[in-house]
Amino acid sequence: MLAKVWSAAVSGVDGLLVQVEVDLALGLPAFSTVGLAEGAVRESKDRVKAAIKNSGYDFPARRITVNLAPAAVKKEGSGYDLPIAVGILAASGLIENSALDGVGMVGELSLDGLVRPVPGLLSMAQAAVSSGRIQRMLVPRKNAEEAAVVQGLEVIAVERLDQAIEFLAGQIELEPTSVDIDSIFQQQGTYPIDFSEVKGQEHVKRALEVAAAGGHNILLSGVPGTGKTMMARRLPTILPDLSLEEALETTRIFSSSGRLPSDTPLMVTRPFRSPHHTISDAGLIGGGQIPRPGEVSLAHNGVLFLDELAEFRKNVLEVMRQPLEDGHVTIARAATSLRFPSRFMLVAAMNPCFCGNLGDPRKECTCTPVQIQRYRSRLSGPLLDRIDLHVEVPPVRVEDIERAEPGESSGEIKKRVNAARRIQSRRFADEQAVHCNAQMGSKLIKLHCPLDEHSTRLLHQAIDRLGLSARAYTRILKIARTIADLEALEEITSTHIAEAIQYRRMQYGEG
Repeated sequence: MLAKVWSAAVSGVDGLLVQVEVDLALGLPAFSTVGLAEGAVRESKDRVKAAIKNSGYDFPARRITVNLAPAAVKKEGSGYDLPIAVGILAASGLIENSALDGVGMVGELSLDGLVRPVPGLLSMAQAAVSSGRIQRMLVPRKNAEEAAVVQGLEVIAVERLDQAIEFLAGQIELEPTSVDIDSIFQQQGTYPIDFSEVKGQEHVKRALEVAAAGGHNILLSGVPGTGKTMMARRLPTILPDLSLEEALETTRIFSSSGRLPSDTPLMVTRPFRSPHHTISDAGLIGGGQIPRPGEVSLAHNGVLFLDELAEFRKNVLEVMRQPLEDGHVTIARAATSLRFPSRFMLVAAMNPCFCGNLGDPRKECTCTPVQIQRYRSRLSGPLLDRIDLHVEVPPVRVEDIERAEPGESSGEIKKRVNAARRIQSRRFADEQAVHCNAQMGSKLIKLHCPLDEHSTRLLHQAIDRLGLSARAYTRILKIARTIADLEALEEITSTHIAEAIQYRRMQYGEG
């Protein structure tokens, strides 16, 4: 007797369909699982056997063979428990095979038959819809809203194995789970912190506004206590709203890595990741025997904040160069090669020297020139070249600290950022992988960043004086394009070029 049940798996952050084939044959009782099953999948036989018995069903005393197709793809995780158990009971004659047509299912089983949540369900649901083979999906109740975000799929939440069996047998009715995506998006934009709490540092706040409006990387450098970390942590409050497409991309990554909060079916605020400087290169980029997303992927569509940048190990920082440029990470292993998205804003903060007092008018720097050079050499030129804005953060003046009136709020800044991003959305409407100015390639820069004669002359002078690289040259054009967008101007003027140049001077020792 044979039964076939559709299930799904996650490879990297992408979902794929898996067909669970269960065969019951005469012979000594045995239970074997084939199809490149990893440890947790092989162990499922013990969970499934106990769950079937404790749910009130007879476990067949037959030779049971479970095949997970396609057999060439490694299977991992506990999400195959529910389809294996249903397949066994269907092969026993408890469920008609016709009841399984167009139905997918995924879930871990406890020994008493409870259906537990599994990671990556959003990717699985998307794979089910795109395949065209599955119209209905049985999922753990705690995962139901996450799967219901996907349009075109009937999601049935089940709590126990016997409930799933009775539903498939037509003995009970279960209402499909639905979510109101509009109401979920209304929850975005609530933060306990605000830019109005920042005293002074107007030029730094302006630079952060430009960075948020164009998706540019930014480095803040200054003596301790100037508010670098404070302002960086407030950057998410002015970032543009997530689109539905970006929210689904972000949620897929967190779901597949098992980091999606149980009460969050869809992430509608941009992620802000702040790893400690002791992180390994695998933790930052991703990796492992079975590759998992790293911090650069968890920050996709959001911000990766590296505080005390010079304290990170140099080899860790260097592996970040390729994701910064390409917007994705490819992790190759002997058995597989996986690609993770990693299009993020890099926000970094660092002190000017080891003691931190270089340039402080109130404290004397105790570092020797050799120590200063050694400290700064921890950051390579190619890495710094990939950071668009380099901003020096001076000490806050006493009169700014004592000022009673609050500064400009995050909401007011965000309105300008959203307006600039809407301009960019219309500009790049026909481009698949480009959503903001920072993502423009050379072709788009040439098309959207034309300069008049005065602006061209000013930029050429800056190149000669600062010794800019070709990459820095294009980044100045991108920043100038963003500054013009903040003013809702179609043409880039010399004023925009001059401001953009100011954001590159610190890297080259000017100002």
